[in-house]
Amino acid sequence: MSETYPITPGFSSMRFTSLTPSLVSWSHSMIRQSRSKGAQRWQIEAEYPPNLLRSEISPIIAFLIKQRGQYETFSLYLPDLWATSQGVATGTPLVHADTPPSGRSIVTKGWTHSVTNILRAGDFVKFYAHSKVYMLTEDADSDSAGYATLNIEPALLSIPADDEAVIVSSVPFTVALVSDTFDFGVKGPNVHDLKVQFVEVF
Repeated sequence: MSETYPITPGFSSMRFTSLTPSLVSWSHSMIRQSRSKGAQRWQIEAEYPPNLLRSEISPIIAFLIKQRGQYETFSLYLPDLWATSQGVATGTPLVHADTPPSGRSIVTKGWTHSVTNILRAGDFVKFYAHSKVYMLTEDADSDSAGYATLNIEPALLSIPADDEAVIVSSVPFTVALVSDTFDFGVKGPNVHDLKVQFVEVF
C-alpha cells in the first residue's frame, strides 16, 4: 500500500456499492435455490464539484496517475458525514477474544459502561490489524462491564486477536482503482469534470 488518498478538495457526492456474489438457480417447478459465496466487498464512486481550480484538481489527478491503474493500493477516508459513528462510540473498544466470534457476531470490550446505541446499524467498523471494513447490521448497546456484541456483515474473514483495537471513527478503506484507465474533463478555466471509482481490497 502506497499512500493515503487526498482528503481535500472534498467530494461533492459519493455512491457506495456492496458486491456480494451468490449462486441462484430455479428448478423446473420454479423452486428457488440459493447459495452464498461468503464474500463481500465495497465499491465507491466519488465525484468532485465542477468549479475547482486547476491548482486544486491537479494534485488529485497526479495522485491517480501515480497509482498506475489498478496496480497500487491506498487508504481512503470518508468525508465527515460518514466518517463518524451514528452511535455514542465512547470508550476504547477492543476485541474480546475470550468469547469466540460466530462469524457475523463478535464480542468487544472497553466501551463506556451501560450505553444504549454505543454503535448504530449502518456504522462502519474495522479491526486494527485487518484491512476489511464491516458494517453493523443492528444497533449495539454496551453492558454494565463495557462489553458490546457487534452484529456485522459480511462474516469475519479472519478472527481478530484478543485486545485488537476496533476502529469506529475515520475508518480507513484499503482500496485500488477500478480500472487501468481514468479520464477527466476540462470545460473552461475553472470547470472540471472528475469522477473516481475505488474498489476495496484485502
